[in-house]
Amino acid sequence: MTEHPAQPPTPPEPSGVDLARVALRAAKEQARARGAAAQQKKQARRGGLRSGARADGRDPLPLGAAINRLITERGWETPAAVGGVMGRWPQMVGPEVAQHCEPQRYDEEARVLTVRCDSTAWATQLRLLAPQLVARLNADLGQGTVKLIKVLGPGGPARRYGSLRAPGSTGPGDTYG
Repeated sequence: MTEHPAQPPTPPEPSGVDLARVALRAAKEQARARGAAAQQKKQARRGGLRSGARADGRDPLPLGAAINRLITERGWETPAAVGGVMGRWPQMVGPEVAQHCEPQRYDEEARVLTVRCDSTAWATQLRLLAPQLVARLNADLGQGTVKLIKVLGPGGPARRYGSLRAPGSTGPGDTYG
């Protein structure tokens, strides 16, 4: 009996942020190629090299190109993508949930999105919806971008300290937490 060697598993198809990175790199390579071809045509028309300054990394760039370059160089693709989701929050969760729950911050190391709700009832509702919301966010941003949604209840009113404060009082009850 002849044994067949095991075939290596096929890598998963890229999605979300990975596809955006691949598309951005391809567009940059195409733009460089077009720029180099145009430069060669100019030099051929002029009869060789021209005098003057050469293009380098300090030349002015359009704002969008400069921001994209900065995001890529610093490795901020994931936080930038999550920030885009925070801007599209009502479209992601629906207008009713967005009216009562607002994303606060994203911890890239722990991959945790923190959301604050305006009441304890909405905080409970969002905790129940969290698994579906994590799946929806990962479908949009790339698998594993968000592992957990941390839901916070309302913060409560600011503490007031002064002469009219009752001794031993701890403030509002458990409706803010």
